[in-house]
Amino acid sequence: MRVEKTINNNIVVSSDEFHRETIVMGRGLGFKKKNGDQIDEAKVEKIFTINDQKSNTNFQKLVNEVPMERIQVADEIIRYAKNSLQKELSENIYVSLTDHINMAVDRAKADMEFQNPFGWEIKKFYYREYLIGKVAINMVKQRLGVQLCEDEATFIALHIINAELNLDMSHMVSMTKMIQDIIDIVEEYFDIQLDKNSIYFERFVRHLKFFSQRLFTGQSIYDDKKNEDMLDLFRLRYPDAFACTKKIKQYILDTCEHEISDEEMTYITVHVKRLITEHE
Repeated sequence: MRVEKTINNNIVVSSDEFHRETIVMGRGLGFKKKNGDQIDEAKVEKIFTINDQKSNTNFQKLVNEVPMERIQVADEIIRYAKNSLQKELSENIYVSLTDHINMAVDRAKADMEFQNPFGWEIKKFYYREYLIGKVAINMVKQRLGVQLCEDEATFIALHIINAELNLDMSHMVSMTKMIQDIIDIVEEYFDIQLDKNSIYFERFVRHLKFFSQRLFTGQSIYDDKKNEDMLDLFRLRYPDAFACTKKIKQYILDTCEHEISDEEMTYITVHVKRLITEHE
């Protein structure tokens, strides 16, 4: 491996055997190195290969400003998240999470804590990612000796969710708010408090997560005459649940300018009916 560009004393840019640009990290790796110099492979601690050019460029800029041990912790969190979720994450997480960990550590050292306004929703709707966030806090404590506040687990979870869905953060926040708003509509319409620990509530939330994901990625469910007939049946059989679903439909139209399909109306009506039946 040879140096193609020196970022700082600890980080250089090179290429792998497939001629892909790589970011190589190690103590003193770039010290007094010039382009074309051989890389001391005994000093290599981590190699990043980020295929997305924009993420690669942004990550190179970021690692020049962030202490190496913080970059390593962020990478450890990302690897743990991938293994726990058993899925690939958008490469932009190397930029977003590294930047977040760096700022979170600085805030903690300055005794400045931020509260996540969607903390409860993240814990409830994205529990696996929240648990990863809690593990991440422990990693930061063990590796850097810095205790992050509890809300940081939900902030870290948001970055992971965002990387799972490959959406920007504003869409991720909007999705979370939408789920909570729809739950509020159901509770207000029937003047009840839903059991947040019930299996029917969990299924409803899971459906809303997939629905909101489709909505914000521009996907839609195919609608046909059969779905219209089924909705007519549910309108007659479950009038209260259907009326509540119409309010949800109007909310989606008002906030997202999106007309949900008859099939989606049918699914939501069934979920609402199950929730109400369970409550009764």
